[in-house]
Amino acid sequence: MKDDTKHIQPKSAVTALFVLAVLIACSAAVATDADLDLLKQARELFEPLPANFATEEFPIPKERVELGRLLYFDPRISADGTSSCARCHLPALYGTDGLRKSIGVKARQSPRNAPTVLNSASHFVAHWIGDRKNIEDQATKSLLGPASYGQPDYAAAMRAIAAIAAYRELFQKAFPGDPNPISPDNWGKAIGAYERTLVTPAPFDAYLKGDTRALPPTAQAGLRKFISYGCTSCHNGVGVGGSAYRKFGLLEDYWKVTGSEEIDEGRYKLTQDLADRYVFKVPSLRNVAMTAPYFHDGSVATLPEAVRIMARLQLGRQLSDEDVDQLAAFLGTLTGPLPEQFATVPILPAAAVH
Repeated sequence: MKDDTKHIQPKSAVTALFVLAVLIACSAAVATDADLDLLKQARELFEPLPANFATEEFPIPKERVELGRLLYFDPRISADGTSSCARCHLPALYGTDGLRKSIGVKARQSPRNAPTVLNSASHFVAHWIGDRKNIEDQATKSLLGPASYGQPDYAAAMRAIAAIAAYRELFQKAFPGDPNPISPDNWGKAIGAYERTLVTPAPFDAYLKGDTRALPPTAQAGLRKFISYGCTSCHNGVGVGGSAYRKFGLLEDYWKVTGSEEIDEGRYKLTQDLADRYVFKVPSLRNVAMTAPYFHDGSVATLPEAVRIMARLQLGRQLSDEDVDQLAAFLGTLTGPLPEQFATVPILPAAAVH
């Protein structure tokens, strides 16, 4: 009898491997009840990022966005020609500057750490203590900020803009029909329009839209703990934060744990209300893995340390190494790629004319 075994076995083995691969792929693609329950919880607490943050009050026409991008990167509007939005909010550092406290015009130090500009239009106010209504208000008032642009008044800033011929035309195109297009208000609207396009959709957004495989198991475990430990009482919504004020150091004095060099009383300096002592805007956690150092004074250098400190100060919880690893893994899924219009620096208009 002829032995055909050597011909049959290879074919059978290939078929078996193919079937096994299909079964593995199918099992990986099917979300468990626990996966779906976690997704349901997440959708009740968070929202995926929109394509942009345009509003009826603050639209983003192309001409205005393009102007805002140029202004964002142009240091010539500052009092000494060295400072721009990009000095404290660098693309290479995910919209931050990597410093504890920013250094701006005339080498002056800002009072607080520079938060990322990415997705910042989602916040309910601007600045750590909410002394700016929105990103447009922040951009406008930064012209007079001692450590920002350092101009003595708005008129001086507008003269610096108007001295650059190309800007006169660009402002007219961005604000057609405005008899005085080069104005502090329009400066803020132009930079605001640009910043409203700086959106960084991340794996977590794909997850919220239904792709349960967008978060690896360690990150899903971190998300479960992020929810169950109570982190979402402050960090929620589209920004995973940025939508409320909270006291920093609910259970202990924050500076004793962070090692802060100075005690910042937060919104109290603005309101003189004792209830606002040590109260700050809750920061957004989007791109948080890329924006060290942490907290209003940049007093903490690493994300794992910041996670431990927040759990201790705000929740009264001592985290295990596994807790920290899983929470950090989840926070890492909030990092998205830089928008192209932010990752590259534009060619600025020709130098001032006389």
